[in-house]
Amino acid sequence: MNQSHLKNLTHGDDIVSSKRNFLKNMACGSLLTLGGGLPEIAKASAWSFPSSRSVAFENVHTGDKLKLTYFENGRYVRGALHEISYALRDYHTDDVYPIDPALVDQLYDLKNTLGISKPFHIVSGYRSPVTNANLRRTHRGVARHSLHMEGRAIDIKIEGLRTKTIRDAALSLRSGGVGYYPYAQFVHLDTGQIRTWRK
Repeated sequence: MNQSHLKNLTHGDDIVSSKRNFLKNMACGSLLTLGGGLPEIAKASAWSFPSSRSVAFENVHTGDKLKLTYFENGRYVRGALHEISYALRDYHTDDVYPIDPALVDQLYDLKNTLGISKPFHIVSGYRSPVTNANLRRTHRGVARHSLHMEGRAIDIKIEGLRTKTIRDAALSLRSGGVGYYPYAQFVHLDTGQIRTWRK
């Protein structure tokens, strides 16, 4: 694989895979490459991460369920990141995009802060430009340049927990944006600037 393609995949340029292409990329290991030259998903420092990290997801739209270890022996697990990206695909178009490992770390920290082992219910993960444009036409408050389109945002619920409880725990992490949607009953998390809002 050429280096320009690696750069595009790592830095979130406008690259989207269909389900078929995504699975093909998984087989050849070309969607994400861990190691030298890619600081975003390279080997993490031992002081900042425990030796292993696990998360669980359930997509409320597709029914996909996933429980896996995505970080082990000081490194992100490439295959696990593939699976997470697929579970968080745009369910409207079936497009798949690499999810920011830092977003998965936020979810891991949130899980520990809440003291739970329940799966995160995915309301929205990756959002293609087409889907984002459609949502902007039909919903108020959808950002033109949403971080969902960069694989850097997720909307979640957790069974048995109040939305406010999830919001408060997420705010305590101070690791990115936190949106509170009490009427729709979900919380938005992203790896952008630290900020908060309510809709």
